[in-house]
Amino acid sequence: MFYIKDSKTKTFIDDEKISTLLQENINPDPKRVEDIIQKSLDKNRLNLEEMSYLLNCEDERLENMIFDGAKKLKEKVYGNRIVLFAPMYIGNECINDCEYCGFRVSNKEIFRNSLSIDEVKQETKALIDRGHKRLILVYGEHPMYDAKFIAKTVEAVYSVKSGHGNIRRVNINAAPQTIEGFKIIHDAGIGTFQVFQETYHEKTFKKIHPRGPKSSYRWRLYSLDRAFGAGIDDVGIGALFGMYDWKYEMMGLLSHAIHFEERFNVGPHTISFPRIEPALNTPVSERPPYIVDDKKFKKLVAILRLAVPYTGLILTAREPISIRNDLMEFGVSQIDAGSNIGVGAYSTQDKESYKKSQFVLGDQRSLDEVIKQLTDNNFLPSFCTGCYRLGRTGEHFMEFAIPGFVKRFCTPNAISTLMEYVVDYASDETKNSCLKVINNELKGIKDINMKEKLLSNLEKIKSTDQRDLYF
Repeated sequence: MFYIKDSKTKTFIDDEKISTLLQENINPDPKRVEDIIQKSLDKNRLNLEEMSYLLNCEDERLENMIFDGAKKLKEKVYGNRIVLFAPMYIGNECINDCEYCGFRVSNKEIFRNSLSIDEVKQETKALIDRGHKRLILVYGEHPMYDAKFIAKTVEAVYSVKSGHGNIRRVNINAAPQTIEGFKIIHDAGIGTFQVFQETYHEKTFKKIHPRGPKSSYRWRLYSLDRAFGAGIDDVGIGALFGMYDWKYEMMGLLSHAIHFEERFNVGPHTISFPRIEPALNTPVSERPPYIVDDKKFKKLVAILRLAVPYTGLILTAREPISIRNDLMEFGVSQIDAGSNIGVGAYSTQDKESYKKSQFVLGDQRSLDEVIKQLTDNNFLPSFCTGCYRLGRTGEHFMEFAIPGFVKRFCTPNAISTLMEYVVDYASDETKNSCLKVINNELKGIKDINMKEKLLSNLEKIKSTDQRDLYF
C-alpha cells in the first residue's frame, strides 16, 4: 500500500512529537547548537530534535552561526552553481477551492485558459529561443489535466527544436495521481514530480481546503509514495509558508524527507518553500494568517540547508530580487528566471497575463538579466541535465552526491551549458560577464583529464554545431 485510507491511522507527521520538541528546546545550549551545525557540515542529515534546536535559536550570535554554517555547507556540496529553470503554466482550470489560491474554482474574476498541444509547442519554442533548457510544467487540478494529457504535453515539449536549442529536462507540478497515472507520466520521460503539501498541520489543511480532491490531507500526503511505486525516483516536496506556524512547517518538511529515506532509501530531490503572495480576488493571500517576515524567511532557508545537505532548495520568482540575492549565498541551489506565470504568456507576451495567474511575481527580470547578475556576483549559472540522463537519480543520485561526486561532475557540466548560452543567446554585456566566470571556474578544476576533455567540449561548442556535451 502506498497511502493510508483509514483517517484514524497515524501518519508520519507526528503532531504531538513536533509540538513537544518545539516547546522543550526553547533557549538551546550554544554548545549543542555548535555540535548540530558541525554534524551538518560533515554532510549528515539532521533529525527532528536537532532541527528544533536550530529553529529555537533567537540569540544573534547563534543565528549568525547558522547562517555561516549554511553558507559553508552550500559551498562544500554545490560550489558556486545555481541551476536555472522556467515554469510553464499549461492550464488554470481547477475544481479545488483552496482559500489562498487565485485558481480556486470559486474565483470568478480569473480568466480561465488551457493550452492546446500546438500552443504548448509555441510556448516551448519561445522559451528555447530565450536560452532555456529546463522547464517545470504546472497544471491546475481538473479532470481535463489527467495523466494522459500531462504525458502528451511533456512529449510535445521534448519534440520542439529551435536553432541549437531544445528542452532537456521537464519537471512536473500537478495534482496527485494514482500509481497507474504516475506510471503513464513517468513513461513520458519526466524528471522530478512535485507535490506540495501546502501545510503539514492537518487541522489547518482541512480548513483552507474546504472542497475538491485537494481537501483529502492523506491522499496528498502520501501522493509521492505512489510516485515511487510507479518508478519515479526524483520527487519534490514543499510547504506554503504563511498558512500555519513556520517552525511547524519546517518540522513537517523534515519529517517528509525522513519518511522517504526510511521507506525508499532516498530523500526528496528538491524542497520548495514559497511564501504566500497576493493573487487576484483572493483576500487570504493579501492577509496571510501566519506572516513570515524576511528575517524569519532567511533563517528558515539556512536551517533547511543545514537539515538536508543533499537536497536541492528551490527559490522562485515569487520573491523580490533582494531576497533572492541574499538567499543564494547560504542555501538556495535552484531558481527560476525570465518567468511568466500567465497561461500562454511566453509566446504571446500577454500584458494582462496576471488575470490568468496564480499569484503575483516579485522578480520579473529576463533570463539574460538574471544570468548577468549571477555571473557579476561570481555564481555559475547552470542548465545541466547530465545526472538525469546518465541515470544519476533517486538512490543512485545519493550514491554520487554523498561522497561529493556530483560537484565534480556538475561544475564541468554547468560550464558547458553556460558556454552554450554565451554562444547562442547572451547579450554582449552578459557574454563578457559569463566568460569571466567560466575562466575562473576552469582554474579550479584539478582533474587534468577532466579539464582537457572539458576544454575540448568548449571548443566544439564555440566552433561547431555540437551541443549537449556532458559528463
